[in-house]
Amino acid sequence: MADTYVLVHGAWHTGAEMEAVAGHLRKSSHVVHCPTVAGNNRDDDRETSGLEQAISSVVSYIEANDLRDVRLVGHSYGGMVISGVADRLTDRIKRLVYVNAFVPLDGECLNDMVPPHYATMFDQIAAERGDGSVVLPFPIWREVFICDADLDLAKRTYDKLNPHPLATFTDKIALKTEMAASPIGKSYLNCQQDVSLPASFPWHPRLSEKLGLFRLVEMPGSHEVCFTNPTLLGEKIMEAGRD
Repeated sequence: MADTYVLVHGAWHTGAEMEAVAGHLRKSSHVVHCPTVAGNNRDDDRETSGLEQAISSVVSYIEANDLRDVRLVGHSYGGMVISGVADRLTDRIKRLVYVNAFVPLDGECLNDMVPPHYATMFDQIAAERGDGSVVLPFPIWREVFICDADLDLAKRTYDKLNPHPLATFTDKIALKTEMAASPIGKSYLNCQQDVSLPASFPWHPRLSEKLGLFRLVEMPGSHEVCFTNPTLLGEKIMEAGRD
């Protein structure tokens, strides 16, 4: 039976970076959408793009395409977005799948969930750039975000990244219902070699447990396994998304 998936990318990415994963799901006859979140299109104004605009853009996409029974997948920062979308479109979402993604409580921002040195670094980079955006330094990309890639792949994928609006990291989310209390089914997909957050500040179970009742699915790979092993990621998303 064909299911409908919406894949929400992480920071510095666009929907295009999810297409290799989407292609594997489509081979299993699923319908897959990969929207680019507001603030991440090449020409978006990073100074005026915040978390509200990001969430609203995906809400509008789902409504405009009249999507229902959606398996809504969020990678990394995309967890902030899908949490807000699910809070507003509860009747359209079948299951949430967090792929090493942030899970907020009401009133939290993404920077509340990262180590303090990350938040400080983001602020400094944005101040230097002066346009409301933050870029990820290549050494951090190479060593911790895509540690399972060789140098050539790390460089080629780094060139695909684009500046990300800082406000989406600092804006606090407003949720009517905490994720643990949401009636929507939830899964957390944990990539076991993801060291983009330190072991003392892990994705799972520190963030996943905020979902309340959830299905845990695990796989080998780094934070950027969408580049290093999109086929396996697609398989695991289907495992996490099925009824």
